[in-house]
Amino acid sequence: MRVTYTHHAQTVMAERDLDPEWIERTVRRPDQVEPDVRDPALLRAFAAVPGCGGRVLCVVYKPAPEGCIIVTTFLDRRRRVT
Repeated sequence: MRVTYTHHAQTVMAERDLDPEWIERTVRRPDQVEPDVRDPALLRAFAAVPGCGGRVLCVVYKPAPEGCIIVTTFLDRRRRVT
């Protein structure tokens, strides 16, 4: 699966110190996937990030024929691994 990043995604990854490996692992092996509430063309993938105290990474992406396009990503303050 080919993963590409929008300019916005690259910017927030740098600002939030998010490792590209975390993002790609979340898209490839998510704990949960759900449709984006604002844009039905997008999906939200969630996965726990090892070493982040149970915090969950959310990756918003658009499926593409060759892989996916990462739109944005953030550590979701409302989700925790139980």
